[in-house]
Amino acid sequence: MKKVFARTSNVERFILSMSRLQNRQEGIPGMALVYGEPGLGKTKTALWWIAQNDGVFIRTKKLMTGRWLLEEIVAELGEAPMRRISDLFRQAQEQLLEHPRTIFVDEADYLSHDARVLETLRDLHDITGSPIVLIGMDQADKKLARYKHLYDRFSEIVHFKSLTEQDIRMIADQLCEVALSDDAISYIAGQANKFRKIVVWLYRAEAIAKANSLKTVSAQHLNGAGK
Repeated sequence: MKKVFARTSNVERFILSMSRLQNRQEGIPGMALVYGEPGLGKTKTALWWIAQNDGVFIRTKKLMTGRWLLEEIVAELGEAPMRRISDLFRQAQEQLLEHPRTIFVDEADYLSHDARVLETLRDLHDITGSPIVLIGMDQADKKLARYKHLYDRFSEIVHFKSLTEQDIRMIADQLCEVALSDDAISYIAGQANKFRKIVVWLYRAEAIAKANSLKTVSAQHLNGAGK
């Protein structure tokens, strides 16, 4: 398997949204929501984008409070977190005003029950203008829609959808060390529509090709490989 980042239609829409977010006109809010079912590559895509741009990644936890979140943001911005929550907010604010960066908040569903934490993120965005991107599961849009002041600031909403045959072909062409026939792509599409499971099938295809000295793997070769 080639060690490259595979770009799918979800990734392309994510890139376009991030570009609009970075280059938005004055007066356009700079918050975004990325959501979808597990296994579609949301987190991996965000980390890939951060590696090429100036961003900060925060993974929330189930018991995370506003103080805890601010401590992690301040630490990721390169500062030693102070003790008082007001000082933590000031640290984050000053760092983002001095050196604007995009903040990605993963597993944002954990925060959907706590209005104060969400409002803290909104305040940080409103004061600094730095983009803030929330990443959540498939129902995150509905959970966060309850908070109108926050939801109105999502100028970009990216729904990561189940992968299509075209996506699987794109992934195979970018990652797989062996050629896959069109019927092999169709076969995989019938078995999996999420990135993680598709990659498993590509590994199987490579193993079959190696064991049988094949240059191209077909659906017939794959049939039974997952049983």
